[in-house]
Amino acid sequence: MTNDTHKEEKVIEVINIGKCYKKYHRKRDYAKQIINRKGTRYFQENWVLKDISFSLRKEEAIGIIGRNGCGKSTLLQLICGTLKPSKGEIITKGRIGALLELGSGFSPEFTGIENIYLNGILLGLTRKEIDERMDNILSFADIGSKAEETLNTYSSGMIVRLAFSIIANIDADMLIIDEALAVGDAYFTQK
Repeated sequence: MTNDTHKEEKVIEVINIGKCYKKYHRKRDYAKQIINRKGTRYFQENWVLKDISFSLRKEEAIGIIGRNGCGKSTLLQLICGTLKPSKGEIITKGRIGALLELGSGFSPEFTGIENIYLNGILLGLTRKEIDERMDNILSFADIGSKAEETLNTYSSGMIVRLAFSIIANIDADMLIIDEALAVGDAYFTQK
């Protein structure tokens, strides 16, 4: 495979996806719907996304912009597989590194280093692979001696730096970021 052909390989393909949430007016309507699966609908459909299609090739980037509540974060969660589409299909190839919510997957009671191991394992790394990357993660995060302290002593900027540093060091084929860097300082955002 030549380098040009390699670049043309699709790493993300989103095919006619939609995401619908059911809105129940009363709590008992949910129970009624479970019992009455084929008859009356006790909910309203709330389509957050409809008929979205695109593909992304290696070394391409895409930015998704829009008003609050228009489905940007939902789309990213669908691509990462943390949500299932109501219709359509999403095909991804390779390891996805995602920073969707500030500190998601972190335990505030664990130290920075313990959270690096926790997150690394959740992202599919072995303990040996985490050990091999530890110096790079700590250096890039630039949290200094705080690495030995629990996360509940960190600022939001320190948490996002640590989270991003872990993601940046897992050798992901795709990196998905959802507004997480908005809380980082200017120097780190540039870095």
